[in-house]
Amino acid sequence: MAVTKKRKVADKRITQMGNVYKNMQEAEEMHTFNHLDEVVAAVSLVPRKKTQAKLPQTALFQPPREKLQLCEERAKSYSSSHCYKQAIQELVRCVALTRICYGDSHWKLAEAYVNLAQGYLQLKGLPLQAKQHIEKAQEILTDSIEFSFSNNTDVFKCSVELFHTMARALTSLQKFKEASENLGKAERLSRELLQCGRIIKEEWVEMQAQLKLASAQLYQGQKKSKEALLHYQEALEYIERSKGEKSLECAPVLRELAGVEQTLGLHDVGINHLIQAHFIVLSKYPSQEEAADSARFVAQAAVTSGRPELHDVAKQYFQESMANLKDAEGMRRAKFLLIQDEFCHFLKITGQEERALSILRGSLEDKVGAFGDFSAEVAETYRVLGRADQLKGNHSRAHRKLKKCLQIQTLLYGPQDKKTLATQQTLDGLSKALEVAGKSRQAQKALPAVCPTRPQYPVPRKAKANTAD
Repeated sequence: MAVTKKRKVADKRITQMGNVYKNMQEAEEMHTFNHLDEVVAAVSLVPRKKTQAKLPQTALFQPPREKLQLCEERAKSYSSSHCYKQAIQELVRCVALTRICYGDSHWKLAEAYVNLAQGYLQLKGLPLQAKQHIEKAQEILTDSIEFSFSNNTDVFKCSVELFHTMARALTSLQKFKEASENLGKAERLSRELLQCGRIIKEEWVEMQAQLKLASAQLYQGQKKSKEALLHYQEALEYIERSKGEKSLECAPVLRELAGVEQTLGLHDVGINHLIQAHFIVLSKYPSQEEAADSARFVAQAAVTSGRPELHDVAKQYFQESMANLKDAEGMRRAKFLLIQDEFCHFLKITGQEERALSILRGSLEDKVGAFGDFSAEVAETYRVLGRADQLKGNHSRAHRKLKKCLQIQTLLYGPQDKKTLATQQTLDGLSKALEVAGKSRQAQKALPAVCPTRPQYPVPRKAKANTAD
């Protein structure tokens, strides 16, 4: 019986090894990473176009563990530089190299899968793929504990991170009950690790910061704003304790906290938190794009509040945001044009419509260059300008602009889309108005020309002579 049981376990393990990469799929890129692909990617840390003759000997014969450390460093570097595709590729290589270095049932492999899941969740916003990788990590971690009877603290710390990441993925998938259960497991395990002396207080504080943030996002997903507010505040306190009040990690939490405060109508407090986050970002020598985004958040919040006393705040931060990207090119130029459109909308609602329309007219050529002739941004600009002409009674100019808008919308969305149908309806009304005006002009032309003359009065005739006379 013992031999049979061992054989069944071995068969199960072999089956698991054969299915290791079934879940390694990314739907958006339609690309599958199988075992061979990962090993090739792991050992080919330089572009394949380069020949081996040009490679240094250290790259050709570098031990797997050194390559693993290099991949981990590269993944962090790419992530911080917002090169998300490259970061994911490095995390995939980390999985392959970890398997080579530690085997199929080591907790380190589970940790590599957890890191990959976090990459898919945070960097690419793919919770389903993240969930699949977490499930694989959970399977490996269970086998690791079962077969090795491991009492390693690192295994339990990895378990906390596993439950935390699974909870965040499930929250994004709106599976709130399961997400709450996983967060509860992470909370209990982290507390037990602290009580048993397995981790120090500082490590526990860092764990709590992440878990409270995940709890806040869970409540926010459930539209429970008051509960979310309390957990965001707690998360911020833990981050400030572990990283410092001026830490860059505080900025995204402050923004999410401000979002909940705005939902609850606490606009002044929310905008103050956004300004606080903005100052933190500026103190860390950000790129122009990061500084522009940070100022934009403040401006958007001021506009959303709908309060006239915050119009000056909105104007200030819109201008600051655009100033950071005014001379930018490429993708950053496209972002400048989007922020400029938001600023034009702000001008319209504050009674400065002529200035907004002037900016929009001047932006058309740049939008064609940045987004293309047949883009949603160009279509929307034609729509706004056309509607403005219509309201002014310039039906001919309005018809030309809305006709261009309709052509683009039909190509982008199809003839039955609600945007296309709305534009078509407006255009039909303009066509009838122009047709009536045209007929009226033709009718006037058809009338005979009458020269103005003096009024003629009847001349009295002389009376005929009486025959009798």
